[in-house]
Amino acid sequence: MKPTRLLKLFHFVIFSLCLSVTAPPPPPVPPIISADQWGSKPLPLPDSAKHTPKILTIHHAGVLWRPTDEPYAKIRNLQSWGRKEMNWPDLPYHFLISPDGKIFTGRDIQYRPESNTQYDLTGVVNIHLWGNFEKQRVSPEQLASLVALTAHLCHTHGLDPAQIRGHSDAAPGQTACPGRDLQRYIAQGLIQKWTTQSLAGEMPTIKTLAALENGPTTQITTTPPASQPSR
Repeated sequence: MKPTRLLKLFHFVIFSLCLSVTAPPPPPVPPIISADQWGSKPLPLPDSAKHTPKILTIHHAGVLWRPTDEPYAKIRNLQSWGRKEMNWPDLPYHFLISPDGKIFTGRDIQYRPESNTQYDLTGVVNIHLWGNFEKQRVSPEQLASLVALTAHLCHTHGLDPAQIRGHSDAAPGQTACPGRDLQRYIAQGLIQKWTTQSLAGEMPTIKTLAALENGPTTQITTTPPASQPSR
């Protein structure tokens, strides 16, 4: 066989192999309630606050979630409180997840977040889960939505799941956030593992761990109130 024909055959084989090795499909985009949908009223943010997302940092509210709590009211109240008490022009978090798994858009992701602790916020994407996970247990719905969101963000922004961390990892000695019940999923690498599996096109088996011996043992309430308050 002539060298030219051999070269063409080689190229054909390589091309066929490339076609057979396809990249996994992108992870599904989770339903996300937009800032407009929940009635956000942010103040303008300066161009100097713009950044490129690099790290996902997970938080809890640190406040007990009660059966009568309603996420639309909670998120608007948080925005109002931050503006009045902390002089924050918008929410300190980019995404917020309610106990029933609803994901809300917070601050525009192209801007740095805020924090009441001291650490470099450039490149940080803040994800907040409502509840106090020092005293309550994170819900299965929150975990599933958290993984769906982290996988979507990692895919969209080219982030490494190994860069998923808890607030206390970013600001050691300053906070217990995101609470011991949630932090263990990060410390044991479960959130990172489930995110990696989602990016690979797999369906991760997301399960809540058994209650810690020293608590918390109380499961957070996932049933939302029958109606949401008006804006």
